[in-house]
Amino acid sequence: MTHLRRQRGTTTVEFAIVGLVAVLLLFGVIEIARAMFTLNTLTEATRRAVRVAVVCPINDPAIIRAATFGDWTGQPLDLDASNFSVEYLNAAGNVIGNPAGSFIQIRYVRVRITNYTDALIIPMLNLSYTAPEFAATLPRESLGIPRQGAIQPC
Repeated sequence: MTHLRRQRGTTTVEFAIVGLVAVLLLFGVIEIARAMFTLNTLTEATRRAVRVAVVCPINDPAIIRAATFGDWTGQPLDLDASNFSVEYLNAAGNVIGNPAGSFIQIRYVRVRITNYTDALIIPMLNLSYTAPEFAATLPRESLGIPRQGAIQPC
């Protein structure tokens, strides 16, 4: 009988240890799925931004608004203009310093997302990661210049 009395709390201790590991593993799997969603959303943000940039006037605010999902009520990420870089490229792929004065030289438009940091929400672990740079490039289209009439903002 004394042997059973000494073993009385061991099941609770074992459950606490195994339960902690199981909860951390569960949150880890959820975080991996959330990180994949975040990376996919960043890819979509660059794609949306470059698509708007090739048809809107140079440096139009609609480019960043489209990329940050500003026209959508439930913004999925905490993106702002500081994460984006819109670059206008010549035929060789070099960045044009003053794209407004070099409309004829612009052949491509590239949008990059840089320095995006996301915090993980695993309990008891305060971790974050910086996403890699995302970039998308498309050939220019109208750049907001109609064949006839005045330039219209997007």
